[in-house]
Amino acid sequence: MKQAILAVSFGTTYHESRMKTIEAIETDIKKAFPDYELRRAFTSGVIINILKKRDGIYIDSVSEALEKLAIEGFEQIVIQPTLVMGGEENDIMLASVREYEGQFKRVVCGKPLLSGEEDYQKLVDILNEDTREYDSEETKIIWMGHGTEHEANKVYECLNRVFEEKGYTRHHVGTVEAEPDFDHVKEEVKQTDFSRAVLQPLMIVCGDHAHNDMAGDGEDSWKSQLESEGYEVVCRLKGMGELEGVRRLLVNHTREAVESLEEIG
Repeated sequence: MKQAILAVSFGTTYHESRMKTIEAIETDIKKAFPDYELRRAFTSGVIINILKKRDGIYIDSVSEALEKLAIEGFEQIVIQPTLVMGGEENDIMLASVREYEGQFKRVVCGKPLLSGEEDYQKLVDILNEDTREYDSEETKIIWMGHGTEHEANKVYECLNRVFEEKGYTRHHVGTVEAEPDFDHVKEEVKQTDFSRAVLQPLMIVCGDHAHNDMAGDGEDSWKSQLESEGYEVVCRLKGMGELEGVRRLLVNHTREAVESLEEIG
């Protein structure tokens, strides 16, 4: 029986970040499940089109990838998102899966990175360990999430709660496009004395938001706003997909999906 794992990412136009994050995740999944063929799909049509026109790189949408798998005679499919949360992009993925699932014998979908309390607990430990070199009294570590109007936006509040519960009080989570916004984060961190801020994306890839909204030289970037108030700022342009622990969480979610698929069989 032909079987495949379809790794579904939002995507990025930054080649180096794609190799360090999305491709690294896919490589780890492939190593963990050598009996499955690995395929790739992006949910962002904008990114797919930019890569096609600018670089001649062709990435399938979820629907295109599933159609190809059906034509090629695959019968068992595991869909594994590399998405942070079960938000709008995950909904887009699931809608495409529902459209094509009747063309396969068995289809299961894995969970996004943050899908339960255990995921929050593990991710907070991973992020704290990754920034351990900046653990000092005068330093605040600020994570930039994307943010969404989708109810899944609650993941950021949950992460802030778990950071606090674990005693990682130097860590603060904000978002570019929702709540908590950066103004909220600034008010929060100013309640204690600090002279240095470390900024890092709470996103799988390090793309436009990280390079421009977080670390850009424009006056509205998070870096510029903090520097204008006299703080030293360190920008870490590092997507979460670069972290082995994050990739391990996604591989574990894939394993859960594979096991559920095999139980069906």
